[in-house]
Amino acid sequence: MIKTLSKSVREYKVLALLTPVFVIFEVIFEVLIPYVMSKMLNEGVAKNDKQYVLICGSLMFIMAIISLCCGIVSGVTASKASAGFAKNLRHDMYEKIQTYSFGNLDHFSTASLVTRMTTDVTNVEQSFQMITRIVVRAPFMMIAALIMAIIVNPQMSIIFLVAIPFLGFTLIYVMSRSFNPFSKLFRQYDIINRDVEENLIGIRVVKSFVKEKDEEEKFKNDSKILSNHAKKAEHILAWNMPIVQFAVYACLIAIAWFGANLIIKGGGAPGAMQVGDLTSYFSYVMQILMSLMMISQIFVMISMSRTSAKRIYEVLIVNPDIKNPQNPVYEVKDGSIVFDNVKFKYNLESELYNLEETNINIKPGMMVGIIGGTGSSKSTFVQLIPRLYDVTEGKILVGGVDVRDYDIETLRNNVAMVLQKNVLFSGTIKENLLWGNENATDEDLVAATKQASAYDFVMEFPDKFDHDLGQGGVNVSGGQKQRLCIARALLKKPKILIMDDSTSAVDTKTDANIRASLRETAPDVTKIIIAQRISSVEDADIIFVFDDGKIIASGTHKELVKTCPLYAEINELQKKGGAEDEE
Repeated sequence: MIKTLSKSVREYKVLALLTPVFVIFEVIFEVLIPYVMSKMLNEGVAKNDKQYVLICGSLMFIMAIISLCCGIVSGVTASKASAGFAKNLRHDMYEKIQTYSFGNLDHFSTASLVTRMTTDVTNVEQSFQMITRIVVRAPFMMIAALIMAIIVNPQMSIIFLVAIPFLGFTLIYVMSRSFNPFSKLFRQYDIINRDVEENLIGIRVVKSFVKEKDEEEKFKNDSKILSNHAKKAEHILAWNMPIVQFAVYACLIAIAWFGANLIIKGGGAPGAMQVGDLTSYFSYVMQILMSLMMISQIFVMISMSRTSAKRIYEVLIVNPDIKNPQNPVYEVKDGSIVFDNVKFKYNLESELYNLEETNINIKPGMMVGIIGGTGSSKSTFVQLIPRLYDVTEGKILVGGVDVRDYDIETLRNNVAMVLQKNVLFSGTIKENLLWGNENATDEDLVAATKQASAYDFVMEFPDKFDHDLGQGGVNVSGGQKQRLCIARALLKKPKILIMDDSTSAVDTKTDANIRASLRETAPDVTKIIIAQRISSVEDADIIFVFDDGKIIASGTHKELVKTCPLYAEINELQKKGGAEDEE
């Protein structure tokens, strides 16, 4: 895990390596100051040697300045390295997510990925900064100060043989007990982010059903659960500081007691101390124990960031289900589609197939209609064509070539898909349309919007193509959003156009106009239309009827009315409903 995450340091590696170097120099001079001070008290003050006092004082001042400068530089380099590491880590996660197939994305919720790229990365960033500074400083300070304390008086150092193991056991215990509570805490963050995201996206629905109080109550309950997990984690960590402080004050009392006795002995008695020695000893004890306190804080931070690091690692190590072949094909000859004994299931461990054995042959330029009940695998069927998912068994040929042999970008640029859930992004109409073709001219935009019956309403906006759509296209209606998505797909100039129930929000007249325009302006493009309304597919060259994951019938509208009971029933019901609407 550490090896994977450390790859994101990259260009900040030098700064990350320089930080501990400056920290070591900072500690060296900081540790030497008490030793010089003890010499000044023992040799200068005790003997009233002003010149010696002046020399020692000047030396201490110079060492303090050098230590301060090293500390400042290490702080700057650590901040830059950690901020850069976090930037790269977010970029690497975002880049990795872009390579995910639909199957990979099914394993993560949107809210979870957002939390991992924000809160979790922030936790890891803080830990990285602590590792480059405090993780180096605290142990090095403790060891250096312990060595100097032994040099000053070996007998007194026995106190540390009791204090250090006691604190070490405490820190290990606290860290091991806090991991699970923090794991639950971050999972609850995912849930809160999910609920907030759903509430903001569906705020119009919430208000129209007057469910504000229910949403507030749900958020209150989520926050309460989050608070409880945080309390459990903090309850364990709360023992850390009091125990460390107890050890610090116990050591200080012990040193004051034994040190005073050794001073009273005086003279040449074994282990005797001078006042300067005890003063420096107190400084070293504080340095050692403060280092232990810093180490305890490091353990607390690592306990939190370990969970975050694991969650980030889970995103980075995922191998995309769909990859380019070694020698990909970079040209799609035409829009022909062949399904050869194709089977598919989302969960490979499941015994049931979502799409059962399917065999079809669609010629270039055909208009294909697909109709069937909810959950009959219509969307699954078309998502296999541009390799949004890979088939479980069999093969799919586009332009006479297995889709798994194509360069993924080439294939998807030639298979334009208007998904069932229409998505527009923040920005203008023009910026959204250019997703289809970034090099499209204004004439191309006009032509595409006319094909999608979107030109007229676009021209009604004051800013025309520069009209701002707002987040998710909130400034246009559902039908307008669908037509803009169709126009965006058409700008790709694809060989295959798939419209997955993408005219459900437009009236039947506009729907008919769109289909007529596509027949006229894109005769060579293979058009696949998934619809709930038979009127949307009745003029198709061939219609496939789906039911429970398989194609139960195919043919023209007239043929299916006679030969397929399910299709005839749907047709009759919709005609009856249409007649009632007219009345």
